[in-house]
Amino acid sequence: MKLLVHICCAPCFVAPYKHLKEKGVDVHGFWYNHNIHPYIEYNKRLLALKTFTEKENIPLIIKDEYELEKFLRDSAFRESTRCFSCYYERLKYTAIIAKKGNFEAFTTTLLYSKYQNHKMIKEIGESLAKEYGLKFYYEDFRQYWKEGIEISKSKQIYRQHYCGCIYSEYERYKNVKNIETTIKEMQ
Repeated sequence: MKLLVHICCAPCFVAPYKHLKEKGVDVHGFWYNHNIHPYIEYNKRLLALKTFTEKENIPLIIKDEYELEKFLRDSAFRESTRCFSCYYERLKYTAIIAKKGNFEAFTTTLLYSKYQNHKMIKEIGESLAKEYGLKFYYEDFRQYWKEGIEISKSKQIYRQHYCGCIYSEYERYKNVKNIETTIKEMQ
């Protein structure tokens, strides 16, 4: 199967990639993450992914469009449902590229994270698959959570501390008791 994988970041990709490859899947990566904030973080994640895919000789398609304003317009006054529009945007572009590239199916590394809404991602993916005449490959990649952490650490891949958007960054750090210590540890 020729599969296009939307990749949110390299650490979330390493274990699903390993297992897909073991199954004989022809994996191609796709980067489109208009939501990541701030811009430096966006570039750190993209650079980590480029480095990993080049070392592993994985084909990677990049839609390098930092669209913070679009993300904020889509999210403003809809913060509680922001993940839906974010998932939808990224999966829609993945489906478009999959259709243009004659892929049999598409999926996303968002299915690796235990912090994401799998039911919603699956429903969006299946709906877009119908719309574009493709298959949405669903696998619960969370089973590889610990393995992915170990692999990314052993390969010294940059590991971020939050999902990506400005809201998730705030939610991650708003209740930290000693923010100064956290900042020092991140440097």
